[in-house]
Amino acid sequence: MEDLFSNLPDEVLRSIVSFLPNESTLETSLISTRWRDLWNQVLVRHGTTQDVAGVVAAFLARFEELDPLKYPRKLQFHFAKDSALFASIATNSKLLLDFPAGNKHLERKYELQFMLNKDNIITHHTFLVKTLYLKSVSHLTSLVASSIVSSLEHLEKLVIVECTGLQSLFIESESKLHMLTILDCPQLKFLHLRTSKLKNFRYSGPLPRIWPESHFNLRYAMLDFRQGPSFSDLKAQDFNQTLLTIKNCETLSLCEWTFETLIWPSISASGNFIFYKIRELWWIHNHKAENSINSLVCFLQLCPALEQLFVMNDSTSYSTPETRSSLIRGTKCTKLEHLRGIKFMGFTNSDDEISVAKTLIELIREDPPKIETSDGSCFDTLTMENHMKSQFQRLA
Repeated sequence: MEDLFSNLPDEVLRSIVSFLPNESTLETSLISTRWRDLWNQVLVRHGTTQDVAGVVAAFLARFEELDPLKYPRKLQFHFAKDSALFASIATNSKLLLDFPAGNKHLERKYELQFMLNKDNIITHHTFLVKTLYLKSVSHLTSLVASSIVSSLEHLEKLVIVECTGLQSLFIESESKLHMLTILDCPQLKFLHLRTSKLKNFRYSGPLPRIWPESHFNLRYAMLDFRQGPSFSDLKAQDFNQTLLTIKNCETLSLCEWTFETLIWPSISASGNFIFYKIRELWWIHNHKAENSINSLVCFLQLCPALEQLFVMNDSTSYSTPETRSSLIRGTKCTKLEHLRGIKFMGFTNSDDEISVAKTLIELIREDPPKIETSDGSCFDTLTMENHMKSQFQRLA
């Protein structure tokens, strides 16, 4: 059958797309190569570093969300010497800004400041950016990136990835920003947040000095510091401000060493610090030391509302020089009453999984939860007992 649509001119196809609802618009790129090419048209420009912010502003101003293919959604801007910016717009208020990195090993250190509450914002974009993916900023483009991001006054979600030389980051947004993600910024030493409305914080990389000015109540926190601290003089009190921001989390990802070194020393003396709202816990575990499970057991006794537990074993994860014998299992918290599922990940030895599972089951008041192993299989209490008996018989 003849494909009548593909024979139509580009301007007619764009007009057809303009009548589709937003959730269906992007799906047209899957129809054929011809339709995909409509979405992949790129606006190419050349200029200087000083032109970058203006070019991006003009690029956003031309975009029409009701007619997303009227103008190219992608921008290539070449400036300075071998420097470039790739920008891409999605119809659901998303913008990608990618500054392709050169030699990351030679990257100079720099800082970024995003002042999203500036009263003197002049740039008004037709396209309101609510989600921004910022990638591979360098010292050459740091001022440009700060200027562009600070002009996005409606920004709600900010994702910063692969900014190799980034050493210091300051973000101010008292009204809009509620989600912040920072990934693969290995040289980040200082993170200053003036963001009272933040509800979702995700971080993966070495632990920097974090200064949250407001004790915002995060609902979701991913604190993936498995690479260890980024500075040597780490003290528990340096983490106290962050601890207050995660106290009322509903979903938390936490490294074993972070609890042992930064949280437990601060809360053990009082004996009344409880994570009352945690429903889902992702525990990054380093199953090396014989008594390392004590840390997890101790933390679980601070989470009376826990429903789902994910234990991720990573033998490369940073760990404290010695397992802290001061971690006491018996706290004032009652046994877990709501835990319904335990999922193991990264374990290569089923005996280790069963040993950990048996210890965790002792904390549960009701029937044992569903337990899933790293290979995707499930086992119950009877399975564990039979496995342990076979191990004893083998040893005998």
